Amino acid sequence: MAESDVVSLKKRGDPPPAIPVTDDVNSNGALPADQALEDSLNELRGDLIYSINESPTWYASILLGFQHYLTMFGSTLGIPLLLTIDLCMADTPVDIGKLIQTEFFVSGLATFFQSTFGTRLPIVQGASLAFLGPAQAILRADGPCPPALSPENRTDEAIAMREEFWRERMNLLQGAILVACLVEVIIGFTGLIGLLLRFIGPLTIAPTVALIGLSLFNTAAFFSGGNWLLAGCVIVLISLFSQYLNRIVIPIPGFSADRRVIRFPIFKLLPVILAIIFAWTLAAILTVTDVIPEGSPGRTDARANILRVSPWFYIPYPFQWGVPVVTVAGVLGMIAGVLASTIESIGDYYACARVSGAPPPPYHAVNRGIGMEGFGCILAGLWGTGLGTTSYTQNIGVINITKVGSRRVVQLGAVIMILLGSLGKFGAFFATIPIPIVGGMFCVLFGLVTAVGLSTLQHVDLNSSRNLFVLGVPLFMGLVLPAYMTANEGVINTRSPEFNQIVTVLLNTNMFVGGVLAAILDNTIPGTNEERGLLSFRQSYSSPELVERHLRCYDLPFGMKWIRSVRFFEYLPFSPTFQGFLRRRNKPSRNGDIPNGQTNNAMDLNEVEAA
Repeated sequence: MAESDVVSLKKRGDPPPAIPVTDDVNSNGALPADQALEDSLNELRGDLIYSINESPTWYASILLGFQHYLTMFGSTLGIPLLLTIDLCMADTPVDIGKLIQTEFFVSGLATFFQSTFGTRLPIVQGASLAFLGPAQAILRADGPCPPALSPENRTDEAIAMREEFWRERMNLLQGAILVACLVEVIIGFTGLIGLLLRFIGPLTIAPTVALIGLSLFNTAAFFSGGNWLLAGCVIVLISLFSQYLNRIVIPIPGFSADRRVIRFPIFKLLPVILAIIFAWTLAAILTVTDVIPEGSPGRTDARANILRVSPWFYIPYPFQWGVPVVTVAGVLGMIAGVLASTIESIGDYYACARVSGAPPPPYHAVNRGIGMEGFGCILAGLWGTGLGTTSYTQNIGVINITKVGSRRVVQLGAVIMILLGSLGKFGAFFATIPIPIVGGMFCVLFGLVTAVGLSTLQHVDLNSSRNLFVLGVPLFMGLVLPAYMTANEGVINTRSPEFNQIVTVLLNTNMFVGGVLAAILDNTIPGTNEERGLLSFRQSYSSPELVERHLRCYDLPFGMKWIRSVRFFEYLPFSPTFQGFLRRRNKPSRNGDIPNGQTNNAMDLNEVEAA
């Protein structure tokens, strides 16, 4: 058996393991030969089994992509189900199944476009909670739902009228999403969002990313509360597989004569899938024996009706619910969701880059990512999901657990979402996963995302009272103010309902409150760049050659040779050769010219030292 055919675990401090890897091929040149360059790349890679530009074998990639599908399943299923209440879909279960299929289909499209042409990070897109509040406000302003149909009144004509009623309400959401998400496309592709990156350092990233995980504790508690036995089982199993049994490998048959046996680290790579399978089996046994009582969300038959009414095949298509209707109030309300989602996604980009072995995202990658996220929201408006899309935090946690940061895996996961979004029965089968199992998974993954955010503080002087103030106050206020806004509905009460709604949504967003406050404090309270962690945060990028090689993972998948040869692309904020609006006026540094694709201002050590 050839050494390259052996899948082994990587020990701390050891060189990358001998595993089957396929590098992404592009026109950027050869692998680094300089030892300093290799050391820097290895430092970014850390203990990853597969970094962002590496691909597992095809069968492992499918399993890992399916694991991402299962991880995002809970939110992608739960958030639309919450929306169906205000859409008045109680009497149309078949349409509920189609709406869920549409959500998965659009999430797959948005994920593929984001990971291929957007940030190029292995980040999953799905239904956003940031849009749920504005959507509910729009629907409630349209009027209440009619009483549910009684069994004797459920005629074909009555059901058809109910279908028409909820579709008209969906058209209101579609119009608001389409126009509001055009704003996200504009602020992304014009580079407006990239201008904010020059004010973002470790002390801004840490509370913003940490609050992404901390803010979701209510969601994890709500999902888990249906049956803490199942949720606890998932928590224990994921911990057991990913932390205690992660060095165990099992032999599996190869697929060719020279690959007869392959040692596969199943617990290291697939802890989430294995935990779900074990807990799901336990839930089925407890359901059959009636240990879990009727009506409990922990039963495997709690949503069996979705499986019964879902069609075998249904391919979602644009305007399937009708023509979108645009209202000014609806658009302004959705813009609040867009702004909140944008701030959250920037934090997700930094977290995803950190766990996948990539450097912090440069200007052009963030610009392109936000623009592509807006494009994904437009797809959601065209197809009619009722909500916009955003980056999913829980899938970043999966990368941190499995140590698989491969872009190719997430792209395959996107294809799986699209396929299963067209196969109604198959997707509905996985919809029977009890919600408490999803909640237990969230408890682990959201905790890991919080830890990823806090790990950025390794660059900061935590003995500085200035830094403790900048960190602690935004982190605490990011929890306090949204909690107050939730407990006191209508506290923002001006003469403009649209203004009230925008401010309410923004102040309800933990990441917005904490991130904006941290950025203001960090950039206004006096402190040295060494104290703020800017020097340590960017010390690996002191060489232009290092910068250029590091940032190649953010290059487009094709056409880079042509893009680099045309000077015009240097002026496009979403181009990989974009140097920044202000940087072109800067003089060359003592290290030479700043290379194309430079990241934010803190990347430039000369500028940091002079600040």
